[in-house]
This record gives sequence, C-alpha cells and structure tokens, in this order.
Amino acid sequence: MSHAPTHVTCSAVSFDWPDGTPVFDGFHWAVGPGRTGLIGLNGCGKSTLLKLVAGELSPGEGQISVAGTLGYLPQNVTLDTGARVDEVLGIRTTRAALHAIEAGEATEANFAAVGDDWDVEERALATLDQLGLARIGLDRTVGELSGGECVLLRLAALLLARPDVLLLDEPTNNLDLRARHRLYAAVESWNGVMVLVSHDRELLERVDQIADLRDGEVRWYGGNFTDYEAMLAAEQEAAERMVRVAEGDVERQKRELAEAHLKLARRKRYGQKMFENKREPKIVMGARKRAAQESAGKHRIMHTEKLAEARERLDQAVEAVRDDAEIRIELPATQVHPGRRVLTLTDLHLAHGARVEGEWEVRGPERIALVGGNGSGKTTLLRTIAGLLPPASGEAVTHVPTRFLPQRLDVLDDGRTVAENVARFAPHASNNVIRARLAHFLFRGARADRAAGTLSGGERFRAALAALLLAEPAPQLLMLDEPTNNLDLASARQLTGALESYEGALLVASHDVPFLESIGITRWLLLDGTLRPTTAQEVRESRWDG
Repeated sequence: MSHAPTHVTCSAVSFDWPDGTPVFDGFHWAVGPGRTGLIGLNGCGKSTLLKLVAGELSPGEGQISVAGTLGYLPQNVTLDTGARVDEVLGIRTTRAALHAIEAGEATEANFAAVGDDWDVEERALATLDQLGLARIGLDRTVGELSGGECVLLRLAALLLARPDVLLLDEPTNNLDLRARHRLYAAVESWNGVMVLVSHDRELLERVDQIADLRDGEVRWYGGNFTDYEAMLAAEQEAAERMVRVAEGDVERQKRELAEAHLKLARRKRYGQKMFENKREPKIVMGARKRAAQESAGKHRIMHTEKLAEARERLDQAVEAVRDDAEIRIELPATQVHPGRRVLTLTDLHLAHGARVEGEWEVRGPERIALVGGNGSGKTTLLRTIAGLLPPASGEAVTHVPTRFLPQRLDVLDDGRTVAENVARFAPHASNNVIRARLAHFLFRGARADRAAGTLSGGERFRAALAALLLAEPAPQLLMLDEPTNNLDLASARQLTGALESYEGALLVASHDVPFLESIGITRWLLLDGTLRPTTAQEVRESRWDG
C-alpha cells in the first residue's frame, strides 16, 4: 500500500441508465480511511455507485477520483472455470518465473518477472489460509470450486494485491456461516479505505460508519449498524413528532380561516342592514363598505397564506418520516391442506454425491429450512426436485404445482418488462389484473413497464417472486435458493411479509438464520452428505459447518 492519504471523491456526478432512468443528479460524496457500510433501499444506486467508482461505468457529468490503488469485488463474481487458482490470484507469471529460477533457469527475464516478490507463494498460501481456502492450493482450477469458494478466492486476490481502496458489493452472498466468519475477520483487519454494500447485519456491525443512500443523497451516521438504528429511531421519533405538530398547526389555521370567513360574513350582513336602513350618509356608508371590503380581502389572504404555509410544513415533516412500503398480497389459491402429500424423495442420489436414504416426505403447508456448507448440494437438490437436473438414481416426485426461484433469478427475460414477464407465467390473466397484482409487489404504474434487465438486485427478486406467486396454476410448493442474497434489510422484511401471505409448502435453502427464523420455519434439515434433521440452535452454533 502507498503511504499517501487515500480517499474516494464524487463531485457533481450525474448518471442515467440508457433508457433515460436517472440514478444520480449532481451527486457529491467523499469517503476517507476506515470501513464504511453503504446501505439503502434496493434500486437506490448502491451497486451503481461502486461500479462508477471502480470505473466499470462512466458518469454522464461530474468527476470521480480515487487516491491510491483500487480493488473491487462485484456482487456477482464470475470466474473462468478453466483458470487456475494462481492465475486468479494474479501470481501465475511470478510463480512460474520463481520455479524456473529454482530449476536453474536464472535468466534476466525470470529475475525481472520475480522482482522483489520472492515470498509470493508463502503470502498467497497465507492469504488463502486466512479465508479458509488453504486446502485448495494454487494449482487447482476454478471449475473445481463452489460458488462461495470462488467469492473468497476473488477476495483473496484483492487482499494479496493490497489495494489502498477496497470496494465490496454484497460479499457474503453464497457464503456459508464458516466462510462468512472468515470474511468478517478479514474485514475487521482491514486498515485502508473500505466501502462495503451489504444486507448482512453481522457484517455491518463491523464497520466504522454507515453511509445511508436515499433519494440520491448520502447521510452519514457514525458507528456500526446498531448505532445507526438507534440514531435513525431517534430521528424518526422526532420526525413523527413534527408531523403531529404540523398537523395540529394545519387544523388550527383551518379553524382560524373559517372563523375569519364567519366574521367577514357578519360584517357584510351588518353593513347591508345599515345601508338598507340609511342610518348614515351615503358617502360615509360607501367609504365604510370599501374599507370593509379591503380589510376583508387582506384578512382572507393572510389566513389563506398561513394555511398554505402550515400545509407546506406538514408536507416537509411527512417527507422526513420514512415509508418503506411493504408487500401486501392475498394468495388463497396457494393453500395446502394439512396432511396433503406435497413432495416425496425416494432413495435419491444427487448428481454431485449427496443422497437421501429411504423415503422422505413433505406434507401440508410445512416450512422447511435446508442448510449446509458451501458445496454440500443444497442447490443441486432443489434443482433436482424442480426437474432441472436428473438424479444419479432414485426419484423426486412433486404432488402439487411447484415453482423454483434460483439464486440467479434467471426466470425473468431481461428484454421484457416486469408486466410482460408476469404475463408469461399467467397467460390467461388480463393486463389490468396483472398490473393490479403487481401493485401489491410495489411495481405501480410506470414501474411495471421497466425492462427486467434494468432492475436492481432487490427489484429483480421482487419481480421474479411476483412472477412465480402469481403464476397459473398457483404454486403450492415454493422452493427458494438463497432468497436474501442481494436484498437490503427493508427488502428482506418485504419478502418476509410476502411469505406470510403464502399458504403453501416452503422449502428454503439459506445461510441467513435470522431470516429463516422470521418466516416461521417448522422443520430444519441439514444436507451434509446425507439429509438429516437439525435444529436452529445447532445451525447458529455452526456445529455442522466446521
């Protein structure tokens, strides 16, 4: 690392998507040393901001500067399956030259390739060990690794490069509990500038400050996520108090305006009566009438302006109160009666080695958590049940309409709009019905006309969930693979709310124990070579996960 002060600065940055959707307009942001947790609702631009800083996207206007070297871990890590571990770590050339020198090829080119990096292998192995990857070595290929191991390998490459600025986008996605704890330790030991986007509360407890991105602006909160929540709760309590005060002010101004109208009406009636009785000279009554009209006009204008000002203060107060909308749906067609057979697995051996001995059943609206370490076969089991992979032997039989939502959310056609994607799953539903249903999933009006390819991770998940839950026939067995990946904390709550309305059987593979507990899991199953019962307590303590 360099010893110069490191920072990231965004000055008057504007960025729009190709379809014209604005993301940032005159955006300003500066980040210095320390660990910064970047949070915000899905679709607010967190991942886009990291891509802009990393240079993967270019701003339409403004400038972005990074002092020092930069490393970036994207949300979806894709590595060449044929690449070797040392190649991903960026040390293959140096390592090859080092081995050549040790074998007697002491050429100038080999010495130049090694430079001062004589301990490159030791440092690489130490970095792999730090992340729990010591067993994979430097000569294996990426195709032999699990998805979680690929994420850790990409992080190992960044740690080995020792950049001054490190950007991490949802780094705990696809990581089992043991791997997550390895990553937590790496984050805690980081000394440079780190910006991490995450929905993982445990990870956010390890940051030095929270940057809350909302409506194109960042608000800063010192401390970790618990500190942020406490400060935000105090802010919201004050904002709600201001709403009550502003509402009272509006009502008071309404009463005063009504009273002013009443007084003016009485004066008008009195003046008319005086005029009819001719108790004063005509010129005096005319002057009095003009003065009264002028005074009445001023009085009315004053109270009308006060009411408008009070309403403006109320609008401002209401804007300060957060309204993170929740999904509200009714899904009676998904109902499964208790005791009804939903799924049967018989002597099932999966393509990648795991197995289910004997006969195993799901009956009624059970809610089952499928847990296990990375590479244990959870995704393979779900894909086998969904009919996307053939078993090595045995069979998996579903007895009710079934839908599967994979990690990659590839049930959506990126070139179609949200509404068009849902229509593919419910071809007999009218456009009006589809849009009414989508509104419950927070895709209202023009939002339903956005192309799936332009959606954020959380929006894409919501659209995919809508497509499956609104499908015909309604799914009575819903299988979800790591559903909270890419979801911010508000979206995870929205998902929990949506699943509360679901009346069918659930089979959920996840490492997110708090989420699993929030959706009312009735049975916990561990896949670790074989399928066996476990408990939430055992999962939390990671006894099955090393």
